[in-house]
Amino acid sequence: MTNTFRKAWREVVSPIWKRPKDEQVAALCYREDEAGDTKVLLVTSRTNKRWILPKGWPIDGLEYSQAAMQEAWEEAGVKKATAESEVFATFKTKKVLAGGLPTPIQMKVYKVAVAKTKSDYPEAAERERKWVSPETAAEMVDDPRLSSILRTL
Repeated sequence: MTNTFRKAWREVVSPIWKRPKDEQVAALCYREDEAGDTKVLLVTSRTNKRWILPKGWPIDGLEYSQAAMQEAWEEAGVKKATAESEVFATFKTKKVLAGGLPTPIQMKVYKVAVAKTKSDYPEAAERERKWVSPETAAEMVDDPRLSSILRTL
């Protein structure tokens, strides 16, 4: 019985109790290829390998755009880039927390002009990354709100 209680606490009650902020930041990384066409950078999620933007929770002491840049480094290897300080777009989505608890999230998307990426970065072994056209990216992601944002580029 004690193990059942501990598991329920760890997987259900604790995530509700420690519910994170209702905002996340995302980096819409882009660059121009040799032909002058805009390409955007997508990464796979760690859990179910869906194509997404690099994203995460705000980081204490950093502006939201800087936190988005940090996520771009950790999840996609973006080393040299410039983030716009103003939010480019926002959309509502859900984040599934440990234990399967869906939490509503307001995603704030920041455009990041990428000059250089590295192949060795913190989550390189956990994620794939891919540069694609905005239209292709819009088809690859499964969130219709994010898809709509990508189509505006």
